[in-house]
Amino acid sequence: MDFQTTLQRFARAVGAHDGAGLAALFTPDGRYDDYFFGRHAGRDAIAAMLERFHVGGRAFFWEFTDPVCADALGYAGYCFSYLSREPESEGQLVVFDGIGRFRLRDGLIEHYGEVFDRGMAFSQLGYPAPRIAKLAARYAAEFRSSPAVARHLALRAERELPAAAPEAAASPEAAPNAAAVPPGKPDRPADRRP
Repeated sequence: MDFQTTLQRFARAVGAHDGAGLAALFTPDGRYDDYFFGRHAGRDAIAAMLERFHVGGRAFFWEFTDPVCADALGYAGYCFSYLSREPESEGQLVVFDGIGRFRLRDGLIEHYGEVFDRGMAFSQLGYPAPRIAKLAARYAAEFRSSPAVARHLALRAERELPAAAPEAAASPEAAPNAAAVPPGKPDRPADRRP
């Protein structure tokens, strides 16, 4: 299946609440890294994750734009919207843009990852600023403990770049508030959006 067809089927499955259809686009050991719900591996876990989408929202529309694909790697911008089922924003339209990265194998998705502005989504969901800050601190702590950051920091060290400015290292106010929510500790029940 070509990349454009994969994108169309992906978007259609999400909008149709078709977990089996979405999961079928992935290899049996495929992974989906959702920017709200985290990592999911295997078709059953991916289908279950889509169920969580529909707990917190309805009438989903995913529009992929500007797709590019070379060999086994594809990227596409997107605009994503839905009607909220959250108590703070019931019935409100939530819309944000992002970028999806697809690693492909044998015509299927081996790994999907995405990047979008979570704060924009949380604001539209009606979350109060302290809650958004708490969620942002948790996501920052998780990212800073990832293998990608460890690799990046090792490259910084090889180039003899500082890890922090001397004045920042000495100031507790300047340190990231990573302790606000420990990594892996959700701010809300697991069956709802973040």
